[in-house]
Amino acid sequence: MLPAPVSMDTTEFRKRGKEMVDYVADYFEQLDKRQVYPDVEPGYLRPLIPDSAPQDPESFEDVLKDVEKIIMPGVTHWHSPYFFAYFPTASSFPALFADILSGGIGCIGFSWAASPACTELETVMLDWLGKMINLPEEFLAGKDGEGGGVIQGSASEATLVTLLAARTRTIRRVQSENPELTEADIMSKLVAYASDQAHSSVERAGLIGGVKIKNIPSDDKFAVRGSALKKVLHEDRAAGLIPFFFCATLGTTPCCSFDRLLELGPICNKENIWMHIDAAYAGSAFICPEFRHLLNGVEFADSFNFNPHKWLLVNFDCSAMWVKTRSDLTNAFKLDPLYLQHCHQESGLVTDYRHWQIPLGRRFRSLKMWFVFRMYGVKGLQEYIRKHVKLAHEFENLVLQDKRFEICAEVTLGLVCFRLKGSNKLNEALLKSINDARKIHLVPCHLREKFVLRFAICSRTVESVHIQFAWKHISKLATELLKAQDKQQQ
Repeated sequence: MLPAPVSMDTTEFRKRGKEMVDYVADYFEQLDKRQVYPDVEPGYLRPLIPDSAPQDPESFEDVLKDVEKIIMPGVTHWHSPYFFAYFPTASSFPALFADILSGGIGCIGFSWAASPACTELETVMLDWLGKMINLPEEFLAGKDGEGGGVIQGSASEATLVTLLAARTRTIRRVQSENPELTEADIMSKLVAYASDQAHSSVERAGLIGGVKIKNIPSDDKFAVRGSALKKVLHEDRAAGLIPFFFCATLGTTPCCSFDRLLELGPICNKENIWMHIDAAYAGSAFICPEFRHLLNGVEFADSFNFNPHKWLLVNFDCSAMWVKTRSDLTNAFKLDPLYLQHCHQESGLVTDYRHWQIPLGRRFRSLKMWFVFRMYGVKGLQEYIRKHVKLAHEFENLVLQDKRFEICAEVTLGLVCFRLKGSNKLNEALLKSINDARKIHLVPCHLREKFVLRFAICSRTVESVHIQFAWKHISKLATELLKAQDKQQQ
């Protein structure tokens, strides 16, 4: 006789839920004792688990034991205070609570009718956040605004969605002016633009959208200026191309540089080019009045995006995107089969977010924002941002005190780009020795022809003591490397 399927009832869920919360709490409390970067080789995991799923149920205890035994050895600990790679990914206990609630409710909020609270809370949270960073009124939904905000899965999605919306808007405009042109004729001439420092996701959006992407050369501070964009636009229009989209970056991935919106915006408006702003990392800092000037010029944009899941204590995924005219999105993506229709959709009173994104389904992600914003408050979030910026400047000052090193880009927020004075090969060797030691974790970038080390303040729990440790460790490895180099040259 076959055993009855095991089902976890609410009593068991309460018990195991407390154990899981304890496990996660212990994980965070002891995170600084775990090696930040795993010491495993590709393919390590497959031999540790069966080739196929078990036929009979296994116990919660056995599964949890295997988390520690099989999963944790292969985890890169992004929330370790010794993790300084990439950019931060946000984490907080209020957001974790909200994720539990979202999973428990389990709605698929593609339309207002599919879950009214899921839709309406998202609209209100994007207005809250828009007000926190002092976005122009046109970007807010309000009660009867033409703009509004939406949660995308990532900044990459936001760039793709806005590029596709801009493409549709431009094709329709050009066809109305030149009825003899086919969509294929226009598509072959469309060209989009971004900084030579822009994230690779912009280029990928062009590949998916089937349009040319051109990089605009940045200046000596790695920022795009109006004159550089104007020059390329003039050349492309003379060649018969149709410029239609420009992605400005605030806080580039290599070095956190800022394109000059006040120069670029008026050009885009005059040339009928959709300007999208990607502030994936830096956008969270705009809640602080002292950093809000970095967003000046947003009034010229058609769309704006940043990731609360990077630096605003809202766990992944939560990428906030706003548009001035939401019909630009819905006109590009709206499909309305009978099974998705509902009686309120033409009332003008509700939003159906399925028309604002690539996927149909969506989680109740705004709960994370609601919990975090209420339990931290704007002041608590501002303090968090300021602490990270202060720690970045602490590290910058340590680098500047050592004549062997140089700072490679202006330190504005929580990223420091630095290197040993010398060859790229020398700095590649330094980075390798840092990451091989696995005491801290960094990643590099290229700034022009230079191989540069990036030191990003990431963890919610990082303190000055971790910055001091990291610098002493880097300095020690640099000393050993330079000694070895001197011996080879003798």
